[in-house]
Amino acid sequence: MPHLKKIICFLFLISFTVFSQEKMTISGTVYDKASNETLIGVSIYFPEINIGTTTNEYGFYSVTLPKGTYRIQLSSLGYFPINKTIDLQGELSQNFNLSEEAESLDEIIIEANIENLNVRTPQMSVNKLTSATIKQIPVVLGESDIIKSLILLPGVTSAGEGASGFNVRGGAADQNLILLDEAIVFNSSHVFGFFSVFNPDVIKNVNLYKGGIPAKYGGRLSSVLDIYQKEGNSKELNVTGGIGLVSSRLLIEGPIKKEKISFLVGGRSSYAHLFLPLFNNDNKAYFYDLNTKINYRVNDRNSVFFSGYFGKDLFGINDNFVNTYGNKVANLRWNHLFSDQLFSNLSLIYSDYFYGLTLDFVGFEWDSGITNYNLKYDFKHYLSNKIKLSYGINNIYSKFNPGEIKPNREDSGIVAEKLIDKYANEFAAYIDAEHKINDKLQLQYGIRFSNFTRLGQDELNVYANDEAVIYNSEFKKYESAEPIGFDTFNKSDVISAFNNFEPRASISYLLGDNTSIKASYNRMAQYFHLLSNTASPTPLDVWTPSGKYIKPQLLDQYAIGYFKSIKDGKYSLETETFYKDIQNRIDYINGANLVANNEIETVILNGKARAYGLELLFKKNEGKLKGWLAYTFSRSEQQTPGRRENEPGINSGEWYNTPYDKTHDFSINASYKLNEKWKFNTNFVFQTGQPTNYPVGQYEIKNLNVPIYDDNRRNADRLPTYHRLDISATLKPRKNKNRKLQTEWIFGIYNLYGRQNAASINFTQNRDTFRNEAIQTSIFGMVPSVTYNFKF
Repeated sequence: MPHLKKIICFLFLISFTVFSQEKMTISGTVYDKASNETLIGVSIYFPEINIGTTTNEYGFYSVTLPKGTYRIQLSSLGYFPINKTIDLQGELSQNFNLSEEAESLDEIIIEANIENLNVRTPQMSVNKLTSATIKQIPVVLGESDIIKSLILLPGVTSAGEGASGFNVRGGAADQNLILLDEAIVFNSSHVFGFFSVFNPDVIKNVNLYKGGIPAKYGGRLSSVLDIYQKEGNSKELNVTGGIGLVSSRLLIEGPIKKEKISFLVGGRSSYAHLFLPLFNNDNKAYFYDLNTKINYRVNDRNSVFFSGYFGKDLFGINDNFVNTYGNKVANLRWNHLFSDQLFSNLSLIYSDYFYGLTLDFVGFEWDSGITNYNLKYDFKHYLSNKIKLSYGINNIYSKFNPGEIKPNREDSGIVAEKLIDKYANEFAAYIDAEHKINDKLQLQYGIRFSNFTRLGQDELNVYANDEAVIYNSEFKKYESAEPIGFDTFNKSDVISAFNNFEPRASISYLLGDNTSIKASYNRMAQYFHLLSNTASPTPLDVWTPSGKYIKPQLLDQYAIGYFKSIKDGKYSLETETFYKDIQNRIDYINGANLVANNEIETVILNGKARAYGLELLFKKNEGKLKGWLAYTFSRSEQQTPGRRENEPGINSGEWYNTPYDKTHDFSINASYKLNEKWKFNTNFVFQTGQPTNYPVGQYEIKNLNVPIYDDNRRNADRLPTYHRLDISATLKPRKNKNRKLQTEWIFGIYNLYGRQNAASINFTQNRDTFRNEAIQTSIFGMVPSVTYNFKF
C-alpha cells in the first residue's frame, strides 16, 4: 500500500506539471525568399508533439505550445523545406523565408488535393492551384488558361469548346462564385469562352471548393473559385512575359521602397485582328485586360493592399454589329494583427460587369450590366492548437441594369427605352470552427446567416393572384400573364426580404497514417440568378435578383470520400461521392423571351434540381513521369411540376436532363521530363455528349419543311461523344543557367487527331433536295501553337 500511495502521488505530480505548464504562442509570416511574397498554405509542423498548422491567405500562422525547446519543420511544394530548433520561453514572433527548389518561369500547377493529398484535415472537395507549371498543359492556341485546366479535374466540366463558364458537380455556370482578390467576377471568359479573364502570370493562388464549403463563402450554390493575385516583388525589379500566336502578355513588378512597398502591373492583349485588314476583312475580334496591385507593409502588425482588374472584349462585323463586354474590379484591404492569436482583414470592394451592343444597320445601341459595392470584415482566431475560429460579416449592395436601348443616329426610327433598374442588399454573418478532437478525428463546422433585401424600384408589376405566369388549359400551355397594375417604391423601401441559416460541417477520421475517410454537408443560398436558356452563358444574358416573383435558390449537398497517400506520397488516391438537392431552381416556359424583357417574371417558373455522382482521382506525384487520371460518373436533372392539379408543369412534370449533364467524364494528364532541356506534356479528354433536342417530325407549309419539336421531351437527346488528345513540348535553353534572362519555348498541338467535336446540331432544309438535314457545327479541328516565355 505505501508503494501504491507513492505511485499515485508521483502520477499526480506529473499530471499537475503537464497541465500547469505555461503556454506561449509562436506566430509570424512565411515569405518567398527571392520576391518577399507571402506564401499561402505552407505546412508548419512540430514532429515531437504531432502539432501543426498552415499559413492563411496572407501567409500568417500561429501556434500555441507549452514552454520548451522544439524542432519546427516548414514545407511547401516547390520550395526547400526548413528544419530548425526553437527555444520557446515567451511569446515569439518568428518569420521565415523559403527558397525555391529551382529557378523557373512562373507558371501554374494543380496542387494540394492533386499534388500532395492531405488526408488529415476535414476539408474535402477542394482543388488548389499555385504558381508553378500549368502553362505546359496543352491548350488551344497556346494561351494558358486556369479554367480550362480545372476542367481536367473530376466534377468540373464545360459546355464545350468556345463555351463560357464552367459547371461543377452538375450545377449551372451562374452557381459558381468567382472571386479575384475577394472581388466578385461575373463573367470569367474572353472571346465568348475561348480564354479566361485570368492572366496566369499575375495569379498567386487558386482554390476551387466543390463541396464542404467553409462558412465564410456564400451567395452561390455549386462552387467557389477563390483567386489571389501576387503582391509584387518587394526586393528587386522583375519582368515576365510571353508572346503567342494570338496574344501576348507582360508583367512588371518590383519595389517602390525595398521590402516595404511593392507594385505589380500586368497586361495581356490579343492582336489577331490587326492582320485582318491585310485580307480586306473589316471584322474585329480582340480582348485586353490589365491587373494592378500595390502592397504596403506598414509594420509587423499592419499591411495595406490595393488591387484592381480591368478587362474588355470587342467583337465587330463591318462596324454594323459591335459587341463589347467586360469586368472592372477594385479592392482596398487592410490586414491587422490584434495579437499573436487574432488576425483580421478589412476589405472595401467594387465590382462591375458591363455589356454593350451596337446594331448600326438597325440604328440602335444597347447597354446593360450589374454593379456591386462590398464591405467585409474577416477574423481568424487561433484559440488553441485544437480549436481555430473564423468569423466575420459581409454586406453587398447591388444595382442591376437590365438594359437600355437608344438610337445611334437620327433617322433610325428607334425609340429610346430604359428597362427598370433593380436594387438589392445582401448581408451575411458567419462563424466557422476547425476542431481537432484527437490525432484521428478532426471536425470543421460552422453556420452562416444571410439576409437578402430586394429594395424599391420605380415600378413593379402586379398580377392577379400574384402569378406572373398562367396556364392556358384550352391550348395546354403556359403563357405570360398580363399585369393588372403596378406599385411604385422609393429606393429605401423593401419589396421582399429573405433570411436563411446555412449550416456547414465536415469530418475526417484517420484510418492509418496515410488513409482517411471524410464526410461533409453544406447548405447554400443563392439570391442572384443568370437568366439564360442556352447551354452556356453569353454576354447577352442578364443577372436578376430574387424578389416577389423569383425565389432564392437553396442547396443541400452531402459528400463522403476515401483518401489515401501511397508510398510516402509518391502516389495518391481520392474518391468522393456526392448528392445535391436544389430548391427553387429557375425554369423557363416554352418560347420564353429573355432578351430586353421588362417583365422577365412572366416567363419564369420555380422548380427543383438534383445532381449526384462519383469522382475518382489517381495521381503520380514524383519522378520524371507525373500526372493524373480523373473520372466522374454523374447525373444532373431538374423538375418543374405543376403548381396545382390541372397544370402539367414543364416537361409534363417529369425529371429531365439539365443542359450541362455529362454522365461520363474521363481525363488523363501526363508530363515527362526528359532532361533539363526538354519536357513533354499531354492530356486526353472523353465526355458524354451534351444534352440537346432533336425534331420528332416535320410538316410542310408553302413548300417548306418545318421540323417539329416535342415540348415534353426537353433535353432527351444528346450531341455525339466529345473527345480529343493534346500534346506539347517545352524547350528550356541550357544557357539559362548562367544568365539572369530565363526563356523557354512551348510547342503544342490541340486536338492532335483533328476530331470534329459537335458544338451544336441544327436542322434546316437543303436548298437542292428540299429535305430537312442535320448540320453539325464544330469549333476547332487540329490547332498547332507556339509560345515564347521570358523572365528577367
